[in-house]
Amino acid sequence: MAPCKHPRVKIVAREEDAEFVECLECGEVFESSEFKDMDIEDTRLKEI
Repeated sequence: MAPCKHPRVKIVAREEDAEFVECLECGEVFESSEFKDMDIEDTRLKEI
């Protein structure tokens, strides 16, 4: 099964320096900065 690319997310919690989002497709919850890192990695993989 292909890993979820998290095409749709919603904010579920905010702390002082962190914002947590939940993927509306697979239900995974992660810090929004991780989501940005995932997007950067995908872009780099496409360029190679």
